[in-house]
Amino acid sequence: MSPHSLQHPKPYSIACIPADGIGPEVIAAGVQVLKTLSAASGSFQLSFTDYDWSSETYKKTGQYIPAGGLDSLKAHDAILFGAVGAPDVPDHLSLWGLRLAICQPFQQYANVRPTRILRGTESPLRKAAPGDLDWVIVRENSEGEYAGQGGRSHRGRAWETATEVSIFTRAAVERVMRFAFETARGRPRKTLTYVTKSNAQRNGMVMWDEIALEVAREFPDVKVDKMLVDAMTCRMVLQPQSLDTIVATNLHADILSDLAAALAGSIGIAPTSNLDPTREHPSMFEPIHGSAFDITGKGVANPVGTFWTAAEMLRWLGEEEAADKLMECIEKVCEKKIVTRDLGGEATTKQVTSAVCEEIKQAYAGK
Repeated sequence: MSPHSLQHPKPYSIACIPADGIGPEVIAAGVQVLKTLSAASGSFQLSFTDYDWSSETYKKTGQYIPAGGLDSLKAHDAILFGAVGAPDVPDHLSLWGLRLAICQPFQQYANVRPTRILRGTESPLRKAAPGDLDWVIVRENSEGEYAGQGGRSHRGRAWETATEVSIFTRAAVERVMRFAFETARGRPRKTLTYVTKSNAQRNGMVMWDEIALEVAREFPDVKVDKMLVDAMTCRMVLQPQSLDTIVATNLHADILSDLAAALAGSIGIAPTSNLDPTREHPSMFEPIHGSAFDITGKGVANPVGTFWTAAEMLRWLGEEEAADKLMECIEKVCEKKIVTRDLGGEATTKQVTSAVCEEIKQAYAGK
């Protein structure tokens, strides 16, 4: 009897929503790597269910998610999401029609974006090396600009007016702030920087500042500092070693995390977790690179962001050892310079995927 058969591998059900652009390409690569990892480790099993929810679906049916779709997702342990957005569909329709239509009812209020310089890759920062830039950005994912409040009137007239109302509630700010402090406490440096714009935004952002200081009293072991968002961009570039865990509003953290990915080498490597920390609903995991229609179908999309995302999904499911092993295999492939062109290489999506799968098999050889 094989040793794997004695381990009673734990089963997990994963919903796959490849969606648009390079989404299907990178999600297929991610599933291939996850299946290889599952088979090699023998400690867990993954079953995948594909959901054909995309902008093509929207253009054909008038909706991204069919009736009863969210109920179907609730049956899964996690969701692996590709990218949404198409040139012929306005961005606000695709975002609100698919991604936010999942995040909001599933209370995925903590958007977590780890960033670091992977071994074998280079940062555009002249003096930054692996270890110098190692951050986790916690983005509030349920309100602010995602509150969806505002409107337009007098369209087409000289006095046309548009309002976009950012809403902040104590309950939502407290819960994401507490999550960020717990994240910081779990990291070696135990350091948290909260980012606002309270000099100019004197209501919502001042409340953010006040709540940050209130919650900080619950975490005396965590070192805390504050940055205004504009100054934060400078600090990220000039003093990356000074930062560790970062928490910010929906809009601010969205912008800062894209900057972070670029500083780490490429937006193609960046992962995201949309978490419901209560675990009442499945959480959703996605690379942040977007649908990238300029390279769709060319076979050159960087799958590393999806692999790292998959590692974060495994970590959330409790498979820490497998997640660590996957990240080690990814970095070994990067060290061998088997990387796509955004990282300075010439490898295709399939070549990077195959190389990571081979590393996984070698890592578990003789287990």
